[in-house]
Amino acid sequence: MKKVINLIIVTAVLFSACNNDLDIPLQDLSGSDVPLNATFINTQVVAAYAMLDGNRDNQNVWRAAPSNWVYGEVAADGAYKGSDAGDQSEITQFETYDGQVTNSYVDYKWTSIFEGVARVNTALNAIAGGLDGGTLDAADAAGFQGELRFLRAHYHFEAKKMFGNVPFVDETITESVSNIGVDVWAAIEADFQFAIDNLGVESARVGGANSWNAKAYLAKAHMYQLEYAAAKTLLDDVINNGPYMLNVNFHDNFDADTNNSLESVFAVQYAVNDGSNNSSNGNYGDILNHPHNSPIGAGCCGFFQPTHNLVNAFKTDANGLPLFDTFNDTNINNVDPGDTSASGFPDDDAFIEEPGNLDPRLDWTVGRKGIPFNGWGDFPGLAWTRDPSNGGCYVSKKIVYRADQDGSVNTATGWATTVNAINTNIIRFAELLLWRAEIAASENDLATALTLVDQVRARAANPDTWVKNDDDSDAANYVIGLYADNGGFPDAAFAEEAILFEYRLETALEGHRFFDLVRRGKAAEVLNAFVAGDNTRSYLPGSVYTDTDAIFPIPQQAIDLSQGVLEQNPGY
Repeated sequence: MKKVINLIIVTAVLFSACNNDLDIPLQDLSGSDVPLNATFINTQVVAAYAMLDGNRDNQNVWRAAPSNWVYGEVAADGAYKGSDAGDQSEITQFETYDGQVTNSYVDYKWTSIFEGVARVNTALNAIAGGLDGGTLDAADAAGFQGELRFLRAHYHFEAKKMFGNVPFVDETITESVSNIGVDVWAAIEADFQFAIDNLGVESARVGGANSWNAKAYLAKAHMYQLEYAAAKTLLDDVINNGPYMLNVNFHDNFDADTNNSLESVFAVQYAVNDGSNNSSNGNYGDILNHPHNSPIGAGCCGFFQPTHNLVNAFKTDANGLPLFDTFNDTNINNVDPGDTSASGFPDDDAFIEEPGNLDPRLDWTVGRKGIPFNGWGDFPGLAWTRDPSNGGCYVSKKIVYRADQDGSVNTATGWATTVNAINTNIIRFAELLLWRAEIAASENDLATALTLVDQVRARAANPDTWVKNDDDSDAANYVIGLYADNGGFPDAAFAEEAILFEYRLETALEGHRFFDLVRRGKAAEVLNAFVAGDNTRSYLPGSVYTDTDAIFPIPQQAIDLSQGVLEQNPGY
């Protein structure tokens, strides 16, 4: 049974230096010792799903976290690296747009993605062997193939949005192939379409692929290419006929007790305290991103701290609408940008809560001084941050479990018990609504765009769902309004700005911001304004985002192992 064992613990896929071979372990599973029946194939499908968490080996897994907190938020205007300057300092390269080809983060991300691809392809070849050998019937095979090709499309989508110039590796590949001039989008679309055509409307397993989330993901692929017409048809079908809807409570999207809710289109599934090594089936990629020196998971480790720019974006005017142009003119709580010793955020009796109007989603997204923090008491401020001069005064909140869940949804073992079972959302229904609004705005269909954006805002405007103090009063001065009640969208340009802003607020710190700016062609404008305007972090001024930075460098190790078949992205 050696082949079976090796397949389950399949090692990282790398482009090998040996005769330009693509080192995909057990690409061919033929052999009498391998039971190529439905029971065995199912274990291989599970193994392919397992790489969704990016965890190959429990070694600094945050480098390939499916939340993309490094690449999607720290590389944008959503979060600072946090912690202290010396810890995980490679992240600072992305924060300052100085990514290096030898950075271990991109290497680990690349190898984790392509190990996922390898597991898919190995399972697809096993299915072919089962069909040829008569040990697997066609109906079972089609279902397995649908799930696997959905996963292969997902992994290649991650590679494409991260690295730009990537190869498409299918089950026939046995040696290194070029990453230049490859129509990866067409192959991704074909895989998602196969999944649509061969999967049922319900998943075969919890959180698995089905025809509805395959349609949604195919729409996402079209949105990333700005192919609005193709995305529109799919989104209309999923929104109007699919099984998804907005949760009543915004924060139910970030709660282990409400994983796989009706709003969850596709999410990475986790489990803890299940006997796995160091709880490696939990969201290990976010293990570092909890308040430092707090009672939460042994207080590890103070990374992934929201920027002042992000927090300021949640300000609202007297009508509860965003301040598109002026939100960042001053910091909330009158944070003094010049006081880098403590980020200008007083941690003493002089502290006064922000009196201005705020979008209530802020305090489900960010930990702020004086605001209840998921049952752990009021967030104390700097006492729970590791180095305010480096990471600021705020912490991420969406990944933090509630106090009454302690010990049940987080791991009881390991060097930090912050690993928990809160799913990582890949696609939420709210995103589908905002993508469809984006399409409507591009068509000057302002009525449809307005309705869809306000549908998302109306959920956030329900006062019963806001963060509350112990006496059930609102934790801050929450004021959020609908555009329809305030003149609507006067023109397409205003609508497009409102939708971009709404997507930022709704999905803040979920790993999408950088990629959303890049796909819309807004990255240079927004990110250069951000780094130029943030003098609270001494390392940011002077950083410049260029077109090179729209994609990350291909790992030099992968290029070397391919003997030059793979080529580096321009500018690196």
